[in-house]
Amino acid sequence: MYERLIGVRRSLTTAPADEIVECLGGALAKAYGVTGTELLQVDYRIAALLPLCGDGPVTSPGDPAWRSFDHQAEILHEDTLYLPVTMRGDRIGVLRLRAVPDDPRLRDELAEIATSLGHELAAVRSSTDRYSVAARTRRLTLAAEMQWELLPGRSRSRSSFSLAGQLEPAYAVRGDSFDWADDGHRAWLATVNGMGEGVTAATLTTLAIQALRNARRAGLSLADQASLADQAVYAHHRGVQHIETLLLELDLATGKVLAVDAGSPRVLLLREGEVVEQRLEAQFPLGMFDGTIYHAQSFDLQVGDRLFVLSDGISDATATNTRYGESALERFVRRTRPLAPLEAVRSLLGDVRAFVSGDLVDDAVAVCLDWTGPQH
Repeated sequence: MYERLIGVRRSLTTAPADEIVECLGGALAKAYGVTGTELLQVDYRIAALLPLCGDGPVTSPGDPAWRSFDHQAEILHEDTLYLPVTMRGDRIGVLRLRAVPDDPRLRDELAEIATSLGHELAAVRSSTDRYSVAARTRRLTLAAEMQWELLPGRSRSRSSFSLAGQLEPAYAVRGDSFDWADDGHRAWLATVNGMGEGVTAATLTTLAIQALRNARRAGLSLADQASLADQAVYAHHRGVQHIETLLLELDLATGKVLAVDAGSPRVLLLREGEVVEQRLEAQFPLGMFDGTIYHAQSFDLQVGDRLFVLSDGISDATATNTRYGESALERFVRRTRPLAPLEAVRSLLGDVRAFVSGDLVDDAVAVCLDWTGPQH
């Protein structure tokens, strides 16, 4: 049992970066008699599962592959097994295996292998373009390429929290972005709403995000992180360009949140079925003036609370002179309660796209954060 599992894992770690799935398929056929190994990656828009090697995209929500992806569970359909490929909460896609016997112990081993595959794909992402290219339904603009490469991932989970974020229009986003990190004691979240168009907006966002990371990694307080990034943006643009930013720091032991609202996106709190806007004192956007001093505010989360951080590109989305609006937004946020954060973000943005009958014209960023209890 363990020998074959170790052997398959070894095939993953020793495979050339661009041939991981093919080497895995050969190892699975030899060790388990499984055939038809295929990796289905979720595309940038979270609208299709795209095969790495063949067939067409999987777009039907009721397909077993999508059920495996959405519920993060193994799905056995006839003799085909679907397993989520996820790395520390970052959902990459689904592993599809054919000719799988109905043996629970064997399926448990294959599920472990699918998780190992997720870690290997994350490890080689910077050394080969194969998987990034295969996850696209069309070409990204240069600005969008810059934005997606800047992200820490699309979703993250630990015992005390889970979160997910998405950019729209996925293949042509310009200035909106998000960033996060955690260290076992705290989790940090930054969302930015950059001004400008094209590469100019993407470059401004990159400068702000990297400045915030530099300050965070230096151990500075949340307010000082904002001040350092503010200085970096002002030094480069002299106030001509600035960037709206929200910084959050969540204490994983208590649920206390520190916040710096620098002209930020909206924060909606979903608690016990009710949606309220988390009001924060607005401060100047980063880079607007020289030497702005920022201060942090605080609020507390209760176990089971959900936060949505949303840029104005969502509520301001317009179709035939009608705005999507705050009321529709709050109604839909309330309906996301049964969904995991990534499903919630995907569903919300899908509803907005349906409202405008296509891609959003303005940039939009949506991040969903669930507080599930103290970190032990």
